[in-house]
Amino acid sequence: MIQRWQRWNNASRKWLWILVIVGMVSSLPVIYERVQTESSADKVEFVFNYRGLLDVATYQANPSAYLDEQLDRLKEAGINTMAMFESTLDELSKARRIMVFSALDVAKMNQSLISADGNYTYIAFTDPEYAEKLSPMIEESFRKINVTVSPWHNQNYSGLVIGMGMDEALLKPLPIDPVAIAMLREKGFNILPRLSDNIAYDQAQMEEELSFFAEQGVTRILFDGEAVKGYKDNESMNSLQGFADLLKEHNIGIAVIEGLKAPQKGFNKLAYLTDYNVVRLHSLPDTDASQDTATLSDRFVLATKDRNIRMIYLNVSPSKDASKAAVTNQIDNLINTLQEPGKAIKRIENNGFEFGQAEAFHVYDSSWQTYLKALVVLGGIAFCALLVSIYVAPLTLISFFIGLLGAAGLYVLKTTLLEQTLALAVAISAPTIAMVLAVRKVKDINHSHPEISGSRRLTHTIVLYVKTSLLSLAAVPFVIALLNNITYSLVLDQFRGVSLLHLAPILLIAIYVFLYQGTSVWQELRQWLRMPITLLWVAVAGVLGVAALYYLSRTGNAGTLLPGEAMFRSFLENTFGVRPRNKEFLLAHPLFLVGIFAAFRYRFALYAMIIAVMGQLSMVDTFAHIHTPAKLSLIRGVLGLGMGLIVGLIAILIWYIIERCWDKWSPGLREQ
Repeated sequence: MIQRWQRWNNASRKWLWILVIVGMVSSLPVIYERVQTESSADKVEFVFNYRGLLDVATYQANPSAYLDEQLDRLKEAGINTMAMFESTLDELSKARRIMVFSALDVAKMNQSLISADGNYTYIAFTDPEYAEKLSPMIEESFRKINVTVSPWHNQNYSGLVIGMGMDEALLKPLPIDPVAIAMLREKGFNILPRLSDNIAYDQAQMEEELSFFAEQGVTRILFDGEAVKGYKDNESMNSLQGFADLLKEHNIGIAVIEGLKAPQKGFNKLAYLTDYNVVRLHSLPDTDASQDTATLSDRFVLATKDRNIRMIYLNVSPSKDASKAAVTNQIDNLINTLQEPGKAIKRIENNGFEFGQAEAFHVYDSSWQTYLKALVVLGGIAFCALLVSIYVAPLTLISFFIGLLGAAGLYVLKTTLLEQTLALAVAISAPTIAMVLAVRKVKDINHSHPEISGSRRLTHTIVLYVKTSLLSLAAVPFVIALLNNITYSLVLDQFRGVSLLHLAPILLIAIYVFLYQGTSVWQELRQWLRMPITLLWVAVAGVLGVAALYYLSRTGNAGTLLPGEAMFRSFLENTFGVRPRNKEFLLAHPLFLVGIFAAFRYRFALYAMIIAVMGQLSMVDTFAHIHTPAKLSLIRGVLGLGMGLIVGLIAILIWYIIERCWDKWSPGLREQ
């Protein structure tokens, strides 16, 4: 019975490979639709924070003239959209539309004593036009929060008295300044409203507000604060559904800010309810706006090309510079970044983008994708079972059937959990299997040809390099097909387990190299366990631990760059158009090549495969960044392989020279 089970397990490997191939072929139409989706939106929109510009203008001798001049300069530089927050009394005051007084201020103006009662806020409009347009807006906003508002006159100017202390009244949100909107529209700017969830949701008011936005040509909204509009009242009013219906009715989409510490509450649900009429936005903090133009230009170009960013949001703020005895700002630097010398606008256009109001991706998701993905899932489970067969052959069939049951359970429980779990498992399996087969091939060649020439070693090395890389990349169709969902492209959902992907293949290859090279796994394990622990081993373990922690820190976007690395990355990006990964072409791929070449003569060189597998898993990991276009990921991987081959051949030449020198001089050294 045991022998029969072994035969079944051995025979099943052939069928498992067939299922893997079927899964790969089934993924191709899904990949094609993914590429279509990624190519469906090519408009890039530069957005400027109008509130920041207004803050800068307040420090100028002639704020109105300065504001007018800077708006013209920004328009000419390529910025076509102004982001406008919900206004406040403080903002209207900075815009010189109103003057705000406390009860103490009014008492001084009237040359009277301040009353013990009535700590009110007084506002005077600086122009009759402003009074006509802003007075109803202010009255309605404060009355909605149960604050009394009544007329007030100061000499020849009309105004309002608000039954609230000035410090608090200045903070209360008001609708977006309609006077500023009219002025910006007249100058040719589009408007990007920034709405908060600070006040109670009102469907009728939101209908009126969105109708006004639509009349002003607004096509997208950006949220301000930690939640989307309507989130707080959703449980009692189902406000997110109501807000989504209004957005769809007026054909207005939303924007998601890249890299927030925590997603804005309610955003994912609102995105779903609006059929993912969503655009990714990269926000440049005002603290970064003073970076050199080359760095900022690279940042904008990479955002649009590498991360599906279609809106770039620019912030500025006034800064007191004691060394210059002046109040400075970053406007000139940003303009120079977009035009000369940074040339960000031109560089983005050269990458095939055009400038206009950003549009959401058109999602290509045919109904037949469901059936093809079922075959992809079947092939993915087979891939994982093949990994099990390498380490525990008797469990090959059992692991396959357990995989089927697990997939069925996860599908019922949560489909996205199935997709992510299987994508991670296949991403780990492929490079591990590829590297194990490479190690086995070296052993087979060494067994059949104990003495092999340098040219044959080089030929076998290059062939193994190509075969191993292709087998590792066999995981890519599964990863793309399983994670082919617009939520991943917009980073509303993310591929989990990146750290595990970067560690598991290294650990598995280490286990194989250390324990599967002798006659028995248990015999090899006992031999290693019996080895005495020396101070050298402890030191080596410490160094490896630190290296592993640093390696893991580099797997995310927050890793610390080495000195000069940013400049080197920029050089690669500007030279090749797509930057290959340093750890692939400078370390892992060359180490694979020189390690395999050396292993044909020295068995210990196979230990280099423990580190070399980093290059194989890194190629797969590149495609797990779903917000990066698949075509660009493919170019990055192929470029890394090509450059890694060149560096590796140089390393092989150096190794071979050392070998020949050792062969020539070692007999003399031994005689001495």
